[in-house]
Amino acid sequence: MSRQGGKKKVNFGLPKLTIVETPPAEEAIAPPNLDSVARIRLKDGEEVTVEADELEAVRELGRGAYGVVEQMRHRPTGTNMAVKRITYTFDEAEKRGALMDLSVNMKARSPFTVHFYGAFFRDGDIWICMEVMDTSLDKFYRAAFEHRKGIPEPVLGRIAYNIVAALDYLKSTWNIMHRDVKPSNVLINKQGDVKLCDFGISGQMVDSVAGTNLGCKPYMPPERIQAEIGAKYDVRSDVWSFGITMVELSIGRFPYTATRNVFEQLKQVVQNDPPRLPEGQFSPQYEEFIALCLQKDRDNRPRYPALLETEFLKINKNNDISDFANTVICLMG
Repeated sequence: MSRQGGKKKVNFGLPKLTIVETPPAEEAIAPPNLDSVARIRLKDGEEVTVEADELEAVRELGRGAYGVVEQMRHRPTGTNMAVKRITYTFDEAEKRGALMDLSVNMKARSPFTVHFYGAFFRDGDIWICMEVMDTSLDKFYRAAFEHRKGIPEPVLGRIAYNIVAALDYLKSTWNIMHRDVKPSNVLINKQGDVKLCDFGISGQMVDSVAGTNLGCKPYMPPERIQAEIGAKYDVRSDVWSFGITMVELSIGRFPYTATRNVFEQLKQVVQNDPPRLPEGQFSPQYEEFIALCLQKDRDNRPRYPALLETEFLKINKNNDISDFANTVICLMG
């Protein structure tokens, strides 16, 4: 405390404030070979030049941590596309993730993965243009159980074959593991086509915990939860996630007890017996197939070539599921 001019000057001990001016934001620099004009390859093989301004938004298809997906229509050709917009930030890790997403989509050419049309760079975002599918399997199976008492085994068999074929293609052709296999990352249309999507994030994701209003659903295998020292991710970890996905599609709900505590759910995966199909409701071939996928010891799980040779996939791989798919999707409105 000090005196000045006969008055007491009180020092409250407050720190000296320093005002720092925020520099103006830099304009994002486009990734190599991307701008607002692109050559788009249509599904029939025709290539057309498309400007971003020629795309008009139709509806939002979804959004998540990696961006927004909208259905857009290319006015000159009438082509509908699913356009995934990913913010191209200055964060190096996020930048690598965005470019990985783009790179994998550009490479993948399989009837079991979504078709890639092309890509733009617009307003600081990467626009990845893909084919439009009608819905994802998480929404599809809920509608099937609500209106049709579930999904018949022949339909489940064809869905399983397409997913395994997609995962095998990514691994054998491009040495890519998905790392996020779950119902919302598999799409289906009225024609009965079943295709894997969001495989572009495979290069950066380590584990999958899908957040929902009911808590977190762990699709990751026991070995990833336990984080064993030196444990490396391999395709058999995706096989576990695929097995959980198939049980969920088969019984109409996530196979572990719902809880808002994520650690309790993860503990169930590590400590409980692996999920199995209800006895007497499915064929022995399907029960055996699920048991193979959901071996808690990763070394006992088969890789994709072995799964493709199982009796269950062999007898179901050519099933025509278009009538069932069309019926359920139409009921969804």
